[in-house]
Amino acid sequence: MELIKRDGLVAVERSGAEPLALIHIIGIGRNYADHASEMGGSVPERPMYFTKNPASACLSGDSIVIPPICCEAETGGPEQVDFEAELAVVIGTAARDVSEADSLRYVLGLCCANDVSARWWQKQGSGGQFGRGKSFDTFCPLGPRVVALDEVGDPQKLDIVCRVSGESMQSSSTSHMIFSIASLVAELSKSTTLLPGTVILTGTPSGVGFGRDPKRFLRPGDTVEVEISKLGVLTNLVVEG
Repeated sequence: MELIKRDGLVAVERSGAEPLALIHIIGIGRNYADHASEMGGSVPERPMYFTKNPASACLSGDSIVIPPICCEAETGGPEQVDFEAELAVVIGTAARDVSEADSLRYVLGLCCANDVSARWWQKQGSGGQFGRGKSFDTFCPLGPRVVALDEVGDPQKLDIVCRVSGESMQSSSTSHMIFSIASLVAELSKSTTLLPGTVILTGTPSGVGFGRDPKRFLRPGDTVEVEISKLGVLTNLVVEG
C-alpha cells in the first residue's frame, strides 16, 4: 500500500477504497530497555504515551527540515535534532476495548518510521511534555510503503536498523520491545477509540544521537535511513529550514 500526501496529511492508498488519511500519531517512549538506559530513565511499568502533530508526517524521499526554532542559541542550538528508528503500526479499523488476542485484526499494516526529536524542546522547552519537540513539520517520516501483516509474518521478529550518512547507528530487533504491538493496541484502546488512520510509533532501540559518546545529532547534508526487515528502507535527507 503506497503512501501519498493529500490535503496536508500523509495517506495510505488502498485498493477499491478512498485513501486513508493518517490523522493521529501516538508515540510510545522507552519501549526498549537499552534505550531507556541510554536516556537515563528506568524501564516503565506501563506504556509511556505521547502524541505528535499529524502534520509532522512526511514521506520517504522528503527532506527532514531543521527549523529556525531549533537553531537559536536560547533554544539549545542546532545540535539537538535526533533520529529514532521505529516500527509504525497503522490502524485500519476503529478499535475500542479490544483484547490483546484480537488486537492485530484492527491493524491495516506496518511501515518504517523516524521519530525525529528536537531534544531541547522535548526536555526543557515544553514543561515536561514530549510532544512539542517531536511535532515540528517533517519530524515524522513514514514509509517507504505500508505492508499488510499477512506479508510480514510475526511483527515481533523484525530486524530494525538506522544509518546516518552511511554509518550504522542503531541495530536491534522488534523482539526486544517491552510492550508488544498486540499489547499496545489493546492497552491504547481501553475506553478510547483508535480511529482508522491512527499511527502508533512503537519505540526506538538504543543508539540514538543523544545517547552516544560523543553525541551525534543530525546535520544538514546527512541522509538518514531506517530499514526494517520485510518493510523496506525509509530514506530522508536533512536540510536546514
